[in-house]
Amino acid sequence: MPKEKYMSKKILVVSTDFGTEKDELVVPVDKLRELGHEVTVVTPNGKPVQTVVGDKDWDLEFPVDGDLASHLNNDYDVLLLPGGTVNADNARLDDDVLAVLKKQAGAGRTVAAICHAPWTLIDAGLARDKNLTSYISVRIDLENAGANWHDVPVQVCDTAGWKLITSRNPGDLAPFIEAIDQA
Repeated sequence: MPKEKYMSKKILVVSTDFGTEKDELVVPVDKLRELGHEVTVVTPNGKPVQTVVGDKDWDLEFPVDGDLASHLNNDYDVLLLPGGTVNADNARLDDDVLAVLKKQAGAGRTVAAICHAPWTLIDAGLARDKNLTSYISVRIDLENAGANWHDVPVQVCDTAGWKLITSRNPGDLAPFIEAIDQA
């Protein structure tokens, strides 16, 4: 039986310019583009992303398609937040990142976040009552914000009228990307 073909999606990947876990940015961008999706990568300041491996070893500098402010008024089917401790910690303090997250959820569209990225949902006021997963160290923060945390490779939640797709770490990238593709 042939695999059902899903419609191409417009996907916005939002990262800060430093501290993003390389595989959580590069692998989804490459795979989603291979699947035929239109993927746009932005940072708040438009600078390339300095990726890291294991949150400590610098790796490649990943090019972006512009700054986040230039994309705030565009509509995307999926908003994807890659992880990395430093990236996620800085993203949760950025007003434009929080604004685009709130806009995406408020419009009933999909948000995907991996590893430490669900931290950002807390600061955007979007974690409450959501079923999700994340890197284990973020669990207590999410639970304290009213989320229901699950130790699974990928968690999809439609609570509150918008879809949230979360995964724990780079080892979960295959099911994470598949869930985004099928959203």
